[in-house]
Amino acid sequence: MNKILTLAITAAAVLTNTFAADVRSAIESPDAKKILKKDYLGPAKKYTMPAGCISNDPDAIARGKFIFHNLNGGAAEGHFPKGLAKKLPNGEVKQYGNCVACHNIEDAQGGGNIGPDLTNYKAYFMDTNTRDNAWVYQKIADPRIDNENTHMTINLTTGLFTETEICEMTSYIVSEKK
Repeated sequence: MNKILTLAITAAAVLTNTFAADVRSAIESPDAKKILKKDYLGPAKKYTMPAGCISNDPDAIARGKFIFHNLNGGAAEGHFPKGLAKKLPNGEVKQYGNCVACHNIEDAQGGGNIGPDLTNYKAYFMDTNTRDNAWVYQKIADPRIDNENTHMTINLTTGLFTETEICEMTSYIVSEKK
């Protein structure tokens, strides 16, 4: 009985060693430090709104509205306003805002209720001088500046959006809606 047990253990060891090398080579071993460094946002960043950022140009406001209301990337639907495209010049799918997943605003389809309701934003905040354009720009660029525990996306710091795109979203939010 001991010979059979010894033989079985030896066979199991041989099989384990034979296949273990194959299994080990198939397992990914990413450099976690590299991944964490790439994903680390760093501290909140205060931005200065560029001169001429806020626009009454209907094309800029249309782009801001599209970015605000549309789904991300390949799911973006509808007519792309002049100056926006589904893909970046390098062929990657462009990620758009989908701000309405969390915020409600005029004409929202599926407006969210997680973030503040932005309906009548101009009348409630801009016309009363409670907030200004630079405040809205900063909230979109990096909202952590006054709320380190925010769940809102960090748009300019991460490069999800450009300064121009944030200006156009800001222009849309602060504009008079019809």
